[in-house]
Amino acid sequence: MSKLAAQDSFLDLSDYGRPFGKMLANRLKNTRFTPIHVTLLFGISGLIAIYCILENHFYLAGFFIILKSGIDAADGELARLKNTPSYTGRYLDSVFDIILNFLFLSAICYVSNTSFLLTLGAFFCIQLQGTLYNYYYVILRNKSVGGDKTSKIFEYKSPRALAGETQKSVDILFKIYTVVYGGFDKIIHTLDNSAYKVKTFPNWFMTFVSLYGLGFQLLLISLMLAMDYIEYIAPFFIGYSFLIFILIGIRKSFFKF
Repeated sequence: MSKLAAQDSFLDLSDYGRPFGKMLANRLKNTRFTPIHVTLLFGISGLIAIYCILENHFYLAGFFIILKSGIDAADGELARLKNTPSYTGRYLDSVFDIILNFLFLSAICYVSNTSFLLTLGAFFCIQLQGTLYNYYYVILRNKSVGGDKTSKIFEYKSPRALAGETQKSVDILFKIYTVVYGGFDKIIHTLDNSAYKVKTFPNWFMTFVSLYGLGFQLLLISLMLAMDYIEYIAPFFIGYSFLIFILIGIRKSFFKF
């Protein structure tokens, strides 16, 4: 886990695509491929998955959703290998994720008996779950010695562009990012507004939190598609949100500052 110091590394259940991502990044490090190209590639994999859902090819849909998770891990790895970190890539990655999540659930709604209202509820819950994971994970990375600090705990203003990117592109993507994620961030920060004061989180706790990582969420969707449980996907993720209060309760009870 290259974003953290060794002592802070934990078993991230949502990061199963990392070995594939590292392999792909190593294959691309001496090519003209950039991390942005890889981000676009995982978007294509996600769109293929959506097409497969609409055509009722659920096994294939699950495969391309999991492939998307693997490719998603490669853009950051490639940026580290080429020493080309960028806020453009970071925000573009996040914006693609939320768009694809909405399209995955919309396609599932279209081919099943799931109501659109239930689909919107599931989308809201998935994003809120992922926001809690990202909140705690970014706190840990910012506290970890030598950890990746490209992501900030509180995203209030557009960061200064890094080498190789323009300030205008960073500003535009930051505005889009804050529009689509800002509401979820505010909810989680309100529920646990003092988490950033904690010195660190134990490895076992972060593994528990990783049940809400996007990779693990997509793995669950893929498995439910493969098992033909498509009607249960939206209700499941709504109910799955009960863990939010358990995780925050554990954090407040045991990991104080």
